[in-house]
Amino acid sequence: MNARVPRILRFVAVAVAGVGVAGLLGGCSAARSGAPANGASVDATTIAQLAAVQVREYKGKKLSSIEDFRENSIKGPQYVDLSKYTLTVTGEVATETTLSYADIVALPNAQKVVTLNCVEGWSVDILWRGVRLKDIINQAGIGPDANTVIFHCYDGYTTSLPLSYVLDRNILLAYQMNGVNLPAERGFPFQVVAESKLGYKWAKWVTEIELGSDPAYRGYWEQRGYDNTANVR
Repeated sequence: MNARVPRILRFVAVAVAGVGVAGLLGGCSAARSGAPANGASVDATTIAQLAAVQVREYKGKKLSSIEDFRENSIKGPQYVDLSKYTLTVTGEVATETTLSYADIVALPNAQKVVTLNCVEGWSVDILWRGVRLKDIINQAGIGPDANTVIFHCYDGYTTSLPLSYVLDRNILLAYQMNGVNLPAERGFPFQVVAESKLGYKWAKWVTEIELGSDPAYRGYWEQRGYDNTANVR
């Protein structure tokens, strides 16, 4: 999203500078059945190559393409060195926890088709694969006062979701879309798949998951007047 033009759709994405196309495409077949090979991602210029090998149908459901997105994050695609990447779980937890990319993708994974609806009026149907956020949160232990999950992102973006929604809906932190590893614009290494919520709740480039005790917490766009529930109608 551009600070001058309030666009809303928000994904979470991180890519590793200097990783070649072969590193990702070589792992695509394995990626369709489990975790991504070597945590490899690619530069944004390879989206067309990824589009050529992506899955476009799942259980009879036609899927959108990974090219069918508009880039409207607040500072453009973010590129983070995966060897230095960590995800911390903080706030109302029993023990503050730091996880590497490898720690997270080693957790049990799941996949499902979820529609991302942007407040700008467009939508995409994507097959997402990732880990359940509750499996990450449970490693830190949920404090008695926790009721909100706040996502802090590499570019300074923030948004939140109710803890009960995250737990009850088995909300995913995705690392693949349509059978290929997420490219930079789309969420590498992880994007929140906030099903039934508008796109500004779909945080990209997440570096911290904070459990909070204020259900009225308002993130970047919510502070600028957007509905904090963001339910798709």
